[in-house]
Amino acid sequence: MATGDIVLGENQYGKAQCRLVRVTRPSTGSGGGPGSGGEHWIEDLTVTSQLRGDFEACHTEGDNSQVVATDTQKNTMYAHAKEHGIGSPEEFLIRLGRHFVDGFDWVTGGRWEAEQHGWQRIVVDGQPHDHSFVRTGQETRTAVVQVVDGRTHIISGLTDCTVLKSTGSEFHGFPRDRYTTLQETDDRILATSVTARWRYAQLPTDFTATYESVRATMLSTFASLHSLALQQTLFAMGKAVLEQHDEIAEIKFSMPNKHHFLVDLEPFGLDNPGEVFFAADRPYGLIQATVQRDGIAPEPAAWASVAGFC
Repeated sequence: MATGDIVLGENQYGKAQCRLVRVTRPSTGSGGGPGSGGEHWIEDLTVTSQLRGDFEACHTEGDNSQVVATDTQKNTMYAHAKEHGIGSPEEFLIRLGRHFVDGFDWVTGGRWEAEQHGWQRIVVDGQPHDHSFVRTGQETRTAVVQVVDGRTHIISGLTDCTVLKSTGSEFHGFPRDRYTTLQETDDRILATSVTARWRYAQLPTDFTATYESVRATMLSTFASLHSLALQQTLFAMGKAVLEQHDEIAEIKFSMPNKHHFLVDLEPFGLDNPGEVFFAADRPYGLIQATVQRDGIAPEPAAWASVAGFC
């Protein structure tokens, strides 16, 4: 039989997947709309708050005297959105973290995460409408803030950024054995859905401007590099980001290879010179890697509970 005392290990709790939408209305009127003198602005987040600290008595004795209710955490998000605005997801999460760590002596740290959902103005008669929007179908911006031992770690990123190039990609020279059926190619479709997260070594002057720059750098590198493997493309994207941004220490990628297979049209008497493909959703190759500066100290606390990366 096992021996020794049974004790509580690491733990955290909070309110998950809180939907938060803030409408910033024109100062010249509450209704907005044509002729009201201003535009409405939409900020749309899904936010998770999790606290860490001295919560042992709750787990072992049912003593809730130090439990900041998850409902309180949710209400704090909405109140802060009203009182302080949102700004970038990173700034909003930093403010939430400081509120709980500074406001409750037994809360020693935590994890705050946000996904930002994009909206674009609907165009009416050639002009962007001032209060009507359509949800964008591109990637989702992400942020994770963790406070551990008095230190604040910030991870920014994006997910579901689907990209494709119809040529400029090869794959050959791989080892073959009795189970290898894949044919080598010097011209293929390369497509992937980029999930990337980057850790800041120091705070940028503007989180949103940095996000847009990192995104643009990754996309331009994907487009311009003649790829011999998705791994090569991944590393080139990360290298370009680090060369452009001294404030970023490392960047992690998770990139599935969204395979496109050429359809055999010979049974129908048709040639298919790289024109008609079958887009397979599974199974798929999954490429994951970290691109980092040589000699940087690892920060496992920054990446704790950030799933989906090696």
